[in-house]
Amino acid sequence: MTKRVAILISGSGSNMVALAGSMAGDHPARPVLVVSNVPGAGGLAKAQAMGIPTAVVDHKAFGKDRASFEAALAEALEAARPDIVCLAGFMRILSAEFMARWQGRMLNIHPSLLPKYPGLHTHARAIEAGEAEAGCSVHEVTAELDGGPILGQARVAILPGDTPESLAARILPWEHRLYPAVLRRYAAGDRTPVLLP
Repeated sequence: MTKRVAILISGSGSNMVALAGSMAGDHPARPVLVVSNVPGAGGLAKAQAMGIPTAVVDHKAFGKDRASFEAALAEALEAARPDIVCLAGFMRILSAEFMARWQGRMLNIHPSLLPKYPGLHTHARAIEAGEAEAGCSVHEVTAELDGGPILGQARVAILPGDTPESLAARILPWEHRLYPAVLRRYAAGDRTPVLLP
């Protein structure tokens, strides 16, 4: 049975485009919804151009009431009946209560070689620490920030003179390869980690 995938975004949606574009042909999943917490996020127009339904749940409209924001987000998601939820540049930290609802069905991509450098400013932190390599990881989402089981990684060498921006630019194409590869396996019920290149 084809799996239904919802994708959560906050920005331009480049990983969403890579994911949605990969779900074709004999792929075991199809995109059914793209949700953004930012009205006017660039990824919304891209999703619409790909024929994917979209929704906006503006976190700012809820002020500091995270529970009400998450209730509205859950309502938007559940209306699409997804089997899998993919976070793709979704820049809100979700509560343990929200994530419990999707336990074992939610994926995230993170721009570091987890478990190193959870959270923000990953590329700058890797360069400052003198790491030889950086990269990206796809993991199952749990209540621990960037802490769930790792389902895939891509590694990129850190070059002399790299800045956070130059490193991010080299890692992004690997994100666009890694996330679809992991989703394809995951949707087929295979949790074997994908390792690139």
